[in-house]
Amino acid sequence: MEQIAFSYNEIHDTVADLARRIDASGYSPEVIVAIGTGGFIPARIIKTFLNLPIYTVGISLYLEDHTTLPSPKKIQWIDEVEQKLNGRRILLVDEVDDSRTTLEYCIRELLSNDPAALAVAVLHNKQKEKRGEIPAEVSYYWVGRELPDAWVKYPWDALDIQEHDAAVHSREVAV
Repeated sequence: MEQIAFSYNEIHDTVADLARRIDASGYSPEVIVAIGTGGFIPARIIKTFLNLPIYTVGISLYLEDHTTLPSPKKIQWIDEVEQKLNGRRILLVDEVDDSRTTLEYCIRELLSNDPAALAVAVLHNKQKEKRGEIPAEVSYYWVGRELPDAWVKYPWDALDIQEHDAAVHSREVAV
């Protein structure tokens, strides 16, 4: 499978653009919910621009060998967070919309807590057929950048950041 690597600077620039579009939309989120682990860093960067509190949930769809679980699995879901989200305008953030399964699962869980509104922002969307769907209750769906169906290599997953950065500059990532 083709692989695409992104630098921290590219991620920051993409998130800055996302934040500007969110701010200009009139949606006015009150809180950010980051889907971990991939959504943590994009959510933190969005916080810099929108100055909102961040809550985190852990959802897993992939095993360490990159194989897919049959359905998303809750890794971390704090009951206290659910109480803080009731009646609030939520911005759900993740790094990549791949199959959309994790997003749909998390959206439905959040909607069950009666938020005032819910919007989604993803750093990257893979242009491919999705298994999940974005429910109609979602007010906005923002994408930082559209990508082909490739394995995305993020700098926060790199064991050797110098090697990762070299791959970014050459746009070739070794397996």
